[in-house]
Amino acid sequence: MRLGVVGICNDFRKLNQEEIAAVQELQFTGVSFHYASSAIPLVSPEECSRCRFLLENAKLDLVQFGITYKECLFDPRPTVREAAIAAVNSGMQVARKLNAFFYLFRPGSLNSDGAWTSHKDNHLPESMDRLIETLKPIAENAEREELTLVMETHAISIMDSPETCREVVEKVGSNRLRIVMDFVNHFQTLRQVYESEARLNHIFDVMGQVAPMAHIKDIRVENGLVLHLNEEVPGEGELALDVALKRFDALYPNGYGLIEHLPKEKIPLANKNVRKIAAGNGINIY
Repeated sequence: MRLGVVGICNDFRKLNQEEIAAVQELQFTGVSFHYASSAIPLVSPEECSRCRFLLENAKLDLVQFGITYKECLFDPRPTVREAAIAAVNSGMQVARKLNAFFYLFRPGSLNSDGAWTSHKDNHLPESMDRLIETLKPIAENAEREELTLVMETHAISIMDSPETCREVVEKVGSNRLRIVMDFVNHFQTLRQVYESEARLNHIFDVMGQVAPMAHIKDIRVENGLVLHLNEEVPGEGELALDVALKRFDALYPNGYGLIEHLPKEKIPLANKNVRKIAAGNGINIY
């Protein structure tokens, strides 16, 4: 498998040699960018060409180009769903010009506080019906652009379980729609965390075939009178990451895992830990 990073390179339009050197020093071969849909019209062809040239010259892959927006893909209001489709579609040509492997997007939430906040109506059957309806034209556009979509998921979102993720992909019915293998996001109970080998194997059994790119994180359990599961530096938490790495490598020996959601000062430790776990389990990171 291959290893990339999120968070060292920031604005793709301003990619610089200092960022590239920081990525190369840690021997990552892939990077990621996120960009707001509202700013896509400001992107020039020259900026795309410059970024692609710098990455290719440095022998770095752009693993994911993520688009951000405020709209929910399954909002009951048709005008909001139409705006969501436009927002997702807006960045596809930029992603293709940058030669991104995957185009990252999110389902959103009916909670007005943000895409990764919970709402009971996220899980209604009619919400799922609207999501499928919205995803179909997005997938069709990705087919025209010859771009592979990867949708973000989380236990608090409409994409709350491996089973739901697999079902959505099957119902949309496009080879261009896939899921991020963000296994940390599918731990829903304390017992699943403490028995993580079984949960990880279940996650990969159910959705591994439709999740060709991974986000590598760990979980820590925090004290409290209700359940608090938070992300942790890979190798510093509770999860059997050897299982996750072995399962992903078996499915996608040339696939990318991305270390993400860390401040820059913690990325070297995450990188060291992941490589150590991989080496100890016969996984070749190249």
